[in-house]
Amino acid sequence: SHRTGSDFGQGHSEYPYLSTVLVYSFVFAAGSWADRSPLHDAACQGRLLALRNLILQGHNVNVVTIDHVSPLHEACLGDHVACARALIAAGANVNVTTIDGVTPLFNACSVGSVSCAEVLLENGAKPQALVFQPSPIHQASRKGSSGCVETLIRWGADVDFDIPHLGTPLYTACVSQEIECVQRLLREGANVQKGRYMESPLHAAAEKDCTAIVKLLLDFGADIHARNIEFQRPVEADPHSSLTEGFLLVYEATPQPLSQLCGQRIRDRVGRDRFHLINHLPLPNALRNYLQYR
Repeated sequence: SHRTGSDFGQGHSEYPYLSTVLVYSFVFAAGSWADRSPLHDAACQGRLLALRNLILQGHNVNVVTIDHVSPLHEACLGDHVACARALIAAGANVNVTTIDGVTPLFNACSVGSVSCAEVLLENGAKPQALVFQPSPIHQASRKGSSGCVETLIRWGADVDFDIPHLGTPLYTACVSQEIECVQRLLREGANVQKGRYMESPLHAAAEKDCTAIVKLLLDFGADIHARNIEFQRPVEADPHSSLTEGFLLVYEATPQPLSQLCGQRIRDRVGRDRFHLINHLPLPNALRNYLQYR
């Protein structure tokens, strides 16, 4: 089937600027398909031997279509890590962008390919996009790829990277109800209060009636009394008579355990940048595990 750089943005209303790109791509669809190189086809289909032969024959690994889709984009979108390695070894640009700003790393995160993401990052891919570009960590959070989220953070992506129309990765994961990503982001030190504008992650989880994520956020110290732009608390933002509403009402009326309050206070004092040092404190294993939410 025909795939262009703009196809990677279809259905992603969180990237509003992609809509104009779709019109452009429609007009030039025939040309975009026609100018695909044999390298594009081999990378797309994961045909490593054919790809290597084409490279040996002198084909340009940085050839792009009219939409600036490279063979490396195709390899990563197909989770073909061996092809990605071969292209990079031959000089492929790991930070190449399509006309709508999509990088190979974004594609790897779109399909949850931790192996492709690792290869790209090991070879100089930027872990974090610019504010106006599609963001790999937001995409990984939206798609539920906690492995990609962890990899990106390890390579320097900001766990609280805030894009105005998207909010933070944590907010994105809550909207998408991806609990493993929510848990990973929180354990990596994401600000539990920071969402999109005045809308907190807890508001997003409550609106989706996702009690499991609501409970997780509260365990990490989310403010149950936070107000959004409509001056609503999370309990007022969730569906009426829902399980989450009932849970929040009970939670509001119940004093929190001293152990939970102390744990939150200690973590706040330690700070995100030093959170990993808790492992080295002379504390009993049970207490270290508790402070690290294990």
